[in-house]
Amino acid sequence: MSEHIKDSIGVPPSGARGSIQEAIKKNILILDGAMGTMLQRYNFSEEDFRGERFKDFPHSLKGNNDLLSITQPQAIRAVHAAYFEAGADIVETNTFSSTTIGMADYHLEDFVYELNYESARIAREVADEFTAKNPEKPRFVAGSIGPTNRTASMSPDVNDPGYRAVTFDDLRIAYKQQVEALIDGGSDLLLVETIFDTLNAKAALFAIEEVKDERDIDIPIMVSGTITDASGRTLSGQTVEAFLVSVSHIPLLSVGFNCALGADLLKPYLQTLAQNTSFNVSAHPNAGLPNAFGEYDETPEQMQAFIKEYLDDNLVNIIGGCCGTTPEHIKLIADIAKEYKPRVSTATM
Repeated sequence: MSEHIKDSIGVPPSGARGSIQEAIKKNILILDGAMGTMLQRYNFSEEDFRGERFKDFPHSLKGNNDLLSITQPQAIRAVHAAYFEAGADIVETNTFSSTTIGMADYHLEDFVYELNYESARIAREVADEFTAKNPEKPRFVAGSIGPTNRTASMSPDVNDPGYRAVTFDDLRIAYKQQVEALIDGGSDLLLVETIFDTLNAKAALFAIEEVKDERDIDIPIMVSGTITDASGRTLSGQTVEAFLVSVSHIPLLSVGFNCALGADLLKPYLQTLAQNTSFNVSAHPNAGLPNAFGEYDETPEQMQAFIKEYLDDNLVNIIGGCCGTTPEHIKLIADIAKEYKPRVSTATM
């Protein structure tokens, strides 16, 4: 994005907002549910994704949910509001793929700053509206930083194990641009999520530290990996303990897991994590495993029962939902979480 466009967007005032570090000591915080699941309900067409702004763009844009923050902002606003209404304390910005690396598939690399800024701004406005209605329950915005569609640890070519589709520096530069825009747009914290390759995450964390140093600011960081199957490992091969060691050099608001598994299958890995870290622990599992049509069948009541086991076992400080979850899931999770105190760690790491 050119400098004059950046200047015209401006930077919002920070405003008087409660501290998430204070809130997390008082209650188990509720993270929102899936953005994509909610947006699918709109059944947006190619023309809807394009909007007026991109009506003559030479490439297909359908499926680029992050772009909807620019072309269908009212839908993004409505999703955030629905999750806050359901009881969420934190909503994630609609920026899971908003890096130059992720947007290259749609030839939208030049719009990355604006995508992140606008997504954060929309979430910030909705959060502030809900906080104003009930100052006793401050609402927070987490800048969502996804893993990209490339991996720095493994080769995508079985015939060339040494090849890498992306370098650490490529990732660092892309993440730095995203982080700057998410902060400028009003994010309270940053969520490096769905980590399948810890080297990608370390590039994101390095970029965040660069921005913090350059701006002389501090901003809370959540880190959330993903266990991809019954092996109990991330896609790049790390165990829970190895993943934890790999990210624990940076002071984190929380460390946790999301996606890939439902709440029942995720529990043993969450137990291992909770037993080994003094950081706050987060979880936002899927609504079960996808069926043959790629849909998620786990009901809010079923998911609530699994989450209750997390709470009974003192496993989490932040709880929400990933793929397939809706405001109905989040409402029942929020309802049950009210009955419990936040996890207190006995670990020393």
